[in-house]
Amino acid sequence: MIPPDLLPDIEPHTGAVRSATSVGGGDVSRAARLDAERGRFFLKWGRGDAGQTYAAEAEGLAALHAAAEGTGLTVPTPLASRGATEGGAAAEGGAAGFVLLDWIDPARPAPADWRAFGAALAALHRAPAPGDGRYGWDADNWIGSKPQRNGWDASWPAFFGERRLRAQAETVRQRGAWDAAWDPLLDRLVARLPDLLPAAPPPALLHGDLWGGNALATSGGRFALIDPAVSVGHGEADLAMTELFGGFDAPFYDGYREAQPLERGYPERREVYNLYHLINHLTHGPSYRRPVESALRRFGGA
Repeated sequence: MIPPDLLPDIEPHTGAVRSATSVGGGDVSRAARLDAERGRFFLKWGRGDAGQTYAAEAEGLAALHAAAEGTGLTVPTPLASRGATEGGAAAEGGAAGFVLLDWIDPARPAPADWRAFGAALAALHRAPAPGDGRYGWDADNWIGSKPQRNGWDASWPAFFGERRLRAQAETVRQRGAWDAAWDPLLDRLVARLPDLLPAAPPPALLHGDLWGGNALATSGGRFALIDPAVSVGHGEADLAMTELFGGFDAPFYDGYREAQPLERGYPERREVYNLYHLINHLTHGPSYRRPVESALRRFGGA
């Protein structure tokens, strides 16, 4: 089940792997729980585009782990990782990429756990962020199987307009899922962002892909964050995504707002921030076309 070429990189951390049980790894990866000489571990791997994402995932987890110290959040420390390579002896065309983490035992959260999770996320967003007051990240990374464009910008609206909305629209255009008729709407929306978004919100380290599947309730009553697409930005962008697909109980939002009151206008900003993720999902099927067009017309209409 596990590609044999991974074992020399894995077993120095796990000891001898005794068994591997398949678990859900998302849309683009394979994953397994490893029962090994030194305990239980989580391994995710893949080739091709998926295989290129794991080094950036490990970097993001390490950054979140450091920033989350003392917040009440759990972020697994990457034990080992590498990106996929092309060519070589592997039958599928090169060595697989992977990331290895400690295993997290899941649990059913109580309302108090959800409230504490909200407060902990707010604490993460208040923690010192890299970038010297700017927005972005040192290198491009990934959101799912798509590239996420970064770099740094002193203006949050400029960063979000160019490195999030325009860049993601171009990515899905290249994959045949963008409608060229939306270009004027996107142009007007990006031009309006200085009026829609704060110019310089407190820089926060963002998880970046915070849907329900990337927040795990653990047996210790805490929540663990996994599979990030990190950057420095406005903390509301993370909170907005938690509302896009659901899965977060009401006490979570109570806990966040008690710890970090939201500025007036958040419901409108939420729709702008979530447009990035809706554009990202255009390649997942035609059901995302209507919400993308609706948001573009609302904020970029004449």
